[in-house]
Amino acid sequence: MTTERQHSITIIGAGLAGALLGTLLAREGWQVEIYEKRGDPRLKGYEGGRSINLALAERGRHALRQADADDAVMRQAVMMRGRMVHSLDGRLQLQRYGRDDTEVIWSIHRGDLNITLLDLAEQAGAHLHFHCRLESVDFDAALARFVDDRDGQYRDIAFDSLVGADGAGSSLRAAMKQRAELGERTDFLDHSYKELEIPPAADGNFRMEPNALHIWPRGRYMCIALPNDEKTFTVTLFLPNQGDPSFATIRSGAEARALFQRDFPDALPLIPTLEEDWEHNPPGLLATLYLERWHIEGRAVLLGDAAHAMVPFHGQGMNCAFEDCVALARHLLSHDDRAAAFTAFEAERHPNALAIQKMALENYLEMRDKVDNTDFLLQRELELTLQERHPGRFVPHYAMVTFMLIPYAMALERSEVQRDILTDATRGLSTLAQVDWETVDAAVLARLSPLVDAP
Repeated sequence: MTTERQHSITIIGAGLAGALLGTLLAREGWQVEIYEKRGDPRLKGYEGGRSINLALAERGRHALRQADADDAVMRQAVMMRGRMVHSLDGRLQLQRYGRDDTEVIWSIHRGDLNITLLDLAEQAGAHLHFHCRLESVDFDAALARFVDDRDGQYRDIAFDSLVGADGAGSSLRAAMKQRAELGERTDFLDHSYKELEIPPAADGNFRMEPNALHIWPRGRYMCIALPNDEKTFTVTLFLPNQGDPSFATIRSGAEARALFQRDFPDALPLIPTLEEDWEHNPPGLLATLYLERWHIEGRAVLLGDAAHAMVPFHGQGMNCAFEDCVALARHLLSHDDRAAAFTAFEAERHPNALAIQKMALENYLEMRDKVDNTDFLLQRELELTLQERHPGRFVPHYAMVTFMLIPYAMALERSEVQRDILTDATRGLSTLAQVDWETVDAAVLARLSPLVDAP
């Protein structure tokens, strides 16, 4: 093989992960070919369909910095300091994510981000091919067949290795399953979502506090709203699939208006096209994808949603995928053997994907059931106090996941220990003044080691 052939890669999917990985490898002199089934969004607009707004955290920003993409991306981002909880009686409460404005997350629109990353990938030297849907793969001959759905024309492309960055419905994963058992399992949540929109105010500004993730928790269901840089909010209603209320009982725009009048009265005046949006936007499914195996030989590997799609409730799907890109690029650059690189990548990232998938499911229960619960709020207050009493040792769960780069699996392990400490310390109490500090401090020192580079 020539040097050029030894350093070539074919990426399936020109979404967020595919574009970022292409940038990382093209900048290192690799020949990068990226194939996308849709058209170029820079020419005809983003065609990604419905999308809950993305929450960019430190993990994602760290990955973007590796590609010198952070500055371009952050020009489109809106800071969110915390959750703005909307009670049924109209009361508002901001629950900060961190201690101050150095510990925040950022709202960004998927389509705008995708276009930015595509530009950067092309500038780095990656070759983009649109209207190319992966039809089949001959792994023995190392040939991938693509089809242009506009005219049915086929193209057979030789490859060294394929990377599946083509989302939860990955065509490459489907082709790999015909070659080897991947141990695939998909667990669907018994809830779905509907996307709505809050437009700008008459004066062109935001209609609500812009620097927060707004949440209307209502027990078995909830509504959230994330800001966009064009002064709109993307609103997402999460409802059960069955029961009352549910997507089985709330079908028409009029029924949706009645639901909002009853359960989200302060949001209703902000959504002037509620009925039309409800009837035009179909519900989106929520699921977790588990694979026992992400690669086959040195021929193909999966990352991001193609390998480990998760529910969106921790805001880490994109951030996790970006970490995948950095890890895979690092292993490809350090291993001459593709099979060894893919094996090392999977060994590093698989346990962390499982951890964040679990935490994402847990965070849904917290968001819809607990953010206005007195026991939860007392534990949150104690959590912040213990962070001050034991800096670097007791680090809040959200901070570990969102503001640090420690492995997700480590964050999960420590969070479970800390949850036990918080639960034990506040059981039966109503205020921090009742806490047995000697016992709590002893538990922290005994059960938690210091974290390196803790915030």
